[in-house]
Amino acid sequence: MNTYDLNGKTAVVTGGAQGIGLAVVHRLLASGASVASWDRNGARNREAMVPLSAQGRVAALDCDVADWSSVSAALTETASALGEVDIVVNSAGLAGPNATVEDYDNDAWNSIMAVNLTGTYHVNKSVIAGMKARGYGRIVNIASVAGKEGNPNACAYSASKAGVIGFTKSLGKELAGYDIAVNCVTPAAARTPIFDQMSQEHIDYMLSKIPRARFLEVEEAANMIAWLVSAENSFTTAGVFDLSGGRATY
Repeated sequence: MNTYDLNGKTAVVTGGAQGIGLAVVHRLLASGASVASWDRNGARNREAMVPLSAQGRVAALDCDVADWSSVSAALTETASALGEVDIVVNSAGLAGPNATVEDYDNDAWNSIMAVNLTGTYHVNKSVIAGMKARGYGRIVNIASVAGKEGNPNACAYSASKAGVIGFTKSLGKELAGYDIAVNCVTPAAARTPIFDQMSQEHIDYMLSKIPRARFLEVEEAANMIAWLVSAENSFTTAGVFDLSGGRATY
């Protein structure tokens, strides 16, 4: 495992209780960062962080990224518990049901957009002023190859992740004059609890599109993200990094 020096840095990982988010918490702790896991499932989040306390300074905080007041409160709690935030990995997300646009549930659409896209906006927005004042920051938003290519019967997820890509490019350009890097990654599917929201037919479809013929391992995502949030990533911003196993066509 490559080692990146994150000693003295405070990181926030949203959706840190499971999946890619939890793998990122592990990886950042191993690199010396103090880490706050923000998750709206408080019980699961606290349970996931207990064994990690032996690895470093870690806090489990309740946070619904779709709610601006919840994000603001979590940021204040993080600063009090661990210090001002230097690193953000925004991993909280919903897949939602599989259905055609014609049959898609409107409430499901709104919920997915609220978490995946508006949640990304809330979390990024909350840390900008502090990062600018301190002259340093690293942000990674978790998008998806679905945001590049669009998955059939997953209109809300595909559209929300396309929005995350566009938002990341916009914010990265806004902050390019500072030592603040804002990038995103576009993973193919990883076998995480988010699969519980999908039909088996849709899971099989996603696998069939990956030239490597397997799903992403969450540790592989965490490895790429560890570099993106390090000081070594001193030039690249507003970028989109592929984790699609060869699926992405651009």
